[in-house]
Amino acid sequence: MFDPPAAQAAFAEAAKMARAAGRLTALSLSDPFCVDRHRDGFRRLIAGGIDILFANEAEICSLYQMDDFTAAAQAAAGDVRLAVLTKSEKGSVIVQGLSVTGIRAVATEVVDTTGAGDAYAAGFMTAYAQGKTVKEAGQLGAKAAALAISQIGARPPAQALRGLVT
Repeated sequence: MFDPPAAQAAFAEAAKMARAAGRLTALSLSDPFCVDRHRDGFRRLIAGGIDILFANEAEICSLYQMDDFTAAAQAAAGDVRLAVLTKSEKGSVIVQGLSVTGIRAVATEVVDTTGAGDAYAAGFMTAYAQGKTVKEAGQLGAKAAALAISQIGARPPAQALRGLVT
């Protein structure tokens, strides 16, 4: 969705409006190939008003043109309030300034990884919006991602997702 110039302008305008209204903004990079095509545009958008950045290892390394995940994570922490970074079966890390919170992946049979990152982000944002800690938010994100990858297709059944939220 970031490819057309009008879409990039819409992302920037939405972030500007949210910031003016005192709201937080979140962005999921979602695709390392899109990051490769529009790195400068993403960097401008992030610098212009993204508070929470979701990315996987490949995406964050591509964004900062680094081969080292830890270095890329620290670079992201300098640009956003929260960098929420997934590492597949190695779990995830949430970087907030100098603080790094590690989250373990939830063990499950991997059937289809489609939608895992989106499910993680949705779980994280659900808990974070409820005032949970970043660790609790990351744990809910990991549970949601585990549900997503344990079945065919990107959307776990609503009933299964409801069971995650306490």
